[in-house]
Amino acid sequence: MNADTDARTLRIEALSKTFGGKQPVTVFEELSLDVRAGEFLSIVGPSGCGKSTLLQVVAGLIPATGGRVLLGGNDVTGQPAHMVYLFQQYSKSLLPWMTVEDNIIFAFNHRLKLRHREARERSREHLAMVGLEESAAAYPWQLSGGMQQRVAIARALSADPRVLLMDEPFSSVDALTRMELHALISELWERKRFTTVLVTHDVDEAVFLADRVAVLTRRPAAIAELLETGLARPRRAVETHEHPRFLALRHTLLEGLLNKPEVPDAAGR
Repeated sequence: MNADTDARTLRIEALSKTFGGKQPVTVFEELSLDVRAGEFLSIVGPSGCGKSTLLQVVAGLIPATGGRVLLGGNDVTGQPAHMVYLFQQYSKSLLPWMTVEDNIIFAFNHRLKLRHREARERSREHLAMVGLEESAAAYPWQLSGGMQQRVAIARALSADPRVLLMDEPFSSVDALTRMELHALISELWERKRFTTVLVTHDVDEAVFLADRVAVLTRRPAAIAELLETGLARPRRAVETHEHPRFLALRHTLLEGLLNKPEVPDAAGR
């Protein structure tokens, strides 16, 4: 790693992904994006443009067709130990036969090899962060959807990630729970300052949480805009959503996303 490169810096250089078959589909081509160390970046774009595919390539879950991803100046060639992926389907990411506490321990103990008591203390500490210390002995299926997602967040953070990747993690919960989770992840991010990339279809969510919002075009996806939110922190559920800057950004993003032209086909139609 370059001495001048922060270990939390994420760089996407000329990244391409094409799925093969009889009719190959190019999802994105030579896409480049720098994510600053400790930044919260949201990615939005038209449905089906490849937001989740981009995140999966960045995470090393699926291979790129071209280009590269660098974490702290080093090429990402697999799934980096210091990068954590928070899935949309939180219920499937938790192990139903393990207690909430054991789910947390499972996330970090294979790497840290802590003694039993230390592992329990670390697990309880992270459950306390998300307000679930009293649910340590429960099983995931005994909890509400919002509580399960809090467990998933606690488990992700227990691994002390340098980079947290989130793929529409709040889309399966009701509106009020979503706002509570927004406040929680914002508070935890301010405390830990891990680099965060959030893929979302929700413009309000993107603006509320992020320092910058990257807007993707239709496939093959490219960066259409990169907007600084410029909203003061800490963010407040009601006040921030009513702030003139928030409303202006929301308007700009919605107007752009709703009026994106279709990409011409090979014949130029």
